Amino acid sequence: MIEHFSYIVTVFLMITGLFIVMARGNLIKKLIGLSVFQTSVYLLYVAPGKLVGGTAPILAPQYSVYSNPLPHVLILTAIVVGVATLALGLALAVRIREAYGTIEEDEITELDNKVEVLEEQTGPRP
Repeated sequence: MIEHFSYIVTVFLMITGLFIVMARGNLIKKLIGLSVFQTSVYLLYVAPGKLVGGTAPILAPQYSVYSNPLPHVLILTAIVVGVATLALGLALAVRIREAYGTIEEDEITELDNKVEVLEEQTGPRP
């Protein structure tokens, strides 16, 4: 069980992140849930890349087991992309808050539905 600890943590983080995204209507909480889910994916990729007793892949006569550096390099790139995506999501949440006065998903949908009904009754806005 202890040798699969990182996979257990990964599954827990995935389920937690997915639950937060699905159960919450607040846009900021959804972004946090996506970030937690994304962190679990990082862990999923990095965990098999490290070998017990392995060293950095620098050839030396005293080492025979090397860890694979590729997952770590790919995850560094993914972290940068994830931070940029989160920043864009937060910027959109701020803009939505300015436009609608709320960041609750159900309130935004309700306001949009009211606008559609009003446009059907009076005609589209210029």
